[in-house]
Amino acid sequence: MAMTLRLTDEQTEALRRCAEREGRSMRQIALDAIDDYLTRVADDEYTDILAEKGAQRFADLLRRLGE
Repeated sequence: MAMTLRLTDEQTEALRRCAEREGRSMRQIALDAIDDYLTRVADDEYTDILAEKGAQRFADLLRRLGE
């Protein structure tokens, strides 16, 4: 799917400088940033699921510790 991403002049210039410094395209840096974000979100969701399961599993212990 194609999409248009509109950046401010400042964002564009900062991205251009990073791309030149790293020897990569602006597109590749943007795609890597999106991939990193999506990985973090997925990890956060998984962590939330595990925390909820742990809270349920150890609810009695957590209640007693809170007393």
